[in-house]
Amino acid sequence: MMEVEGIYTEVFECSERKEGSGGADSLMVSSTLSLAPLVDSSPSVRRSQPILITSNRMKGSDSYSSSVPSIPNPFPELCSLAKSPLLISSLPPESSQKHLIKVYGEDNHCKSVWVSRRATAREVCHLLVHQAHCSDQESWALFEHHPTLALERCLEDHEVVLEVQATWSLKGDTRLTFCKNYAKYEFFRNPTLFFPESMISDSADVSKGMTSSELIQNLLRSGTCPEIQGFLHIKEPSRKAWKKIYFFLRRSGLYSSTKGSSKEPRHLQCVADLDNLNVYTVVNSRKLYGAPTDFSFCIKPSRNPSRVQDLKILCAENEQTRTCWTSAFRLFKHGKQLQSNYQLSKSTPRSLEGSPLTDLKAESSLVAMDFSGKAGGRVIQNPTEAQTVELEEGQAWRKREALRGSLPAVNSAARLSSIHKTQPWFHGGVSRKEAERLIEKQGLVDGMFLIRGSQQHEQCFVLSLCYQLKTKHYLVIPVSSHASVSP
Repeated sequence: MMEVEGIYTEVFECSERKEGSGGADSLMVSSTLSLAPLVDSSPSVRRSQPILITSNRMKGSDSYSSSVPSIPNPFPELCSLAKSPLLISSLPPESSQKHLIKVYGEDNHCKSVWVSRRATAREVCHLLVHQAHCSDQESWALFEHHPTLALERCLEDHEVVLEVQATWSLKGDTRLTFCKNYAKYEFFRNPTLFFPESMISDSADVSKGMTSSELIQNLLRSGTCPEIQGFLHIKEPSRKAWKKIYFFLRRSGLYSSTKGSSKEPRHLQCVADLDNLNVYTVVNSRKLYGAPTDFSFCIKPSRNPSRVQDLKILCAENEQTRTCWTSAFRLFKHGKQLQSNYQLSKSTPRSLEGSPLTDLKAESSLVAMDFSGKAGGRVIQNPTEAQTVELEEGQAWRKREALRGSLPAVNSAARLSSIHKTQPWFHGGVSRKEAERLIEKQGLVDGMFLIRGSQQHEQCFVLSLCYQLKTKHYLVIPVSSHASVSP
């Protein structure tokens, strides 16, 4: 130990001589050479450096610390992550390769969900349906929404959610929205409405005695679509002007004709390749893009960040024309996969047990209970007894309703005047345009309706109903039961 201290003393003296004299280099070299034999572990050292010395006390520190008894934790419930009520919501599931995504609802409230790396849009929808206890799970869908660009599209059931998010810009405001979409596969159920005969290209082979409706149905069963043709308005790049051009949509891509409606190869110009783009619906296109109508849609590259320069915004004359083009885009791009998704959506919904999303435990939301005893309630486990109790409670409910019906007419009228406000189909005093937007958002399917208060006639209502891709409005006038109505 004393020899080592001598080494450090020699090094310190050499450094002092270096500062005080001009021949410091020679003194430093000679001092280094004289100290080199004393350092066996580092013979190649060319200048004096401190050497790490391990003390004997450090070697015995393990035994010293192990002899001291450990102090017990007085609050294990606060330090255990598995039992902590504060941290459990922010932790991923125990299974590996889980990712956190944010999904917005129709009320703009955000919900965070842990999903697997290969989770599809259909699996995420089923998970959200089970967590929110929604009904009609096959009618819910995930939407990709670009608020700044006013673009939205429904994710296909087979699309991987994390792969879709990987194409978004980190600085953008793109998000996922969870809402209903009844028209996702409506063109399989009513193909002639979505693909009118006037828009089917003449290149379709109908010379074999096959009608256009039969041709469309056969093509849809095989996972393809007839070629579509027609006029569309297109926004010119870097300008606010719109130009009307004749387009052709084929399996190989979207083409425009440079000479009227000619489809000769020398007059066709390729506009977009279907493999590398997605089709979006444009919201409020008249205000944002100066479109001639409200029936606009957009095609943009699927891998590039969303920029206005990369958008090709097209505008149709009516909703049926726009729906025909967007449906044909989907069919040409995804082919038989859409047919498989449609068949899967028609099947009976199965339990998500064993799903790659997460391990969902079976939970019963309703349990038959008996509170007739004095000791408190008990769970009725016998199915026959539970069914008997259900029938008895149903009869008791009918008696109570009949008793309420025998009350004076004034109270009954006051009660009946507000009962419609609790129904999901009543939307208060929304405007005509807002009602059309709400129906369009959930899918233009025959029979979709809502009731709203009339803005022009007091104490009257309006029935907004979708029929053949159009929203119709009917005035509903309440009639008193005591009034005489002439036929």
